[in-house]
Amino acid sequence: MLDRDDILAFEHSRSRLLGPAYRILGSWADAEDAVQDTFLKWQGTDRGPVENPASWLTTACTRRCIDMLRAPNRARVDYVGPWLPEPIQTATSGLPEDGLSLASTLSTAFLLMLERLTPKERAAYLLHDIFERPYSEIAQTLGLQESACRKLVSRARENIAQSRVRHLTPVARQEELLAAFEAAISSGSADPLAAMLSDEIELSADSGGKVPTIQQILQGKDAVLAFLAQVRQWWSTYDWVAAEINGGRSIILRKDGVTQASISFAYDECGAVTRIYIMRNPDKLSRLYDARTFE
Repeated sequence: MLDRDDILAFEHSRSRLLGPAYRILGSWADAEDAVQDTFLKWQGTDRGPVENPASWLTTACTRRCIDMLRAPNRARVDYVGPWLPEPIQTATSGLPEDGLSLASTLSTAFLLMLERLTPKERAAYLLHDIFERPYSEIAQTLGLQESACRKLVSRARENIAQSRVRHLTPVARQEELLAAFEAAISSGSADPLAAMLSDEIELSADSGGKVPTIQQILQGKDAVLAFLAQVRQWWSTYDWVAAEINGGRSIILRKDGVTQASISFAYDECGAVTRIYIMRNPDKLSRLYDARTFE
């Protein structure tokens, strides 16, 4: 049984476990499951020899996340249409610069980049470069030599640098995009939006096969603008709510008090929109309207 100090030690670490777990798994529900599994393991462990509870909990939770990534039911071969990480509503207003930098690692573009890494590359990179854990601790967590962990982080850094997903787009630019996007839907005036789109713009929608949406990834301005012109007759009837999702200014579409979709964006270093992400999967929309501030 856990005594009061043991429970407090876990609760003190809970938010610090959820942040890395969500980034590793791309799902808030799965992250909560991983943290709960960690609590159960903590409950059944002889805590006498544990000198550093926070380090022990980080190790246990990270290993659980890696096991979940490797589980057969994580394979997405049967997933209908494009897969996107579960969106979460965040709260970064008033955060210092280092806090905003950390929030940038919640972006959909960053999480999708992590999906291209191996589970251990993902975990090693996050623990070292994002959460500043020492290589000695990471080696213990992953059951590897420190030299192997350094190689994992180096490979991950190279991939992430090439993808250019770790930069902050000014809030004013994001707000300008939201206004142009809503104008394109409400009035059909798409020229201001078109001017903000990269020539390599892509649009993807995740429904999980549960509700109607496009099943292919659209590429290029013409295809994206044609799609928006097609859906504006429905979207213009929704309630539009500006929100912060995964650290960026986004849109939530609601009908009769029910969230129907979320729309978020990725930008290049010059502020042009490179990706539009539409979440339609109702299973992944259920946790919006619960803003979170966490590591």
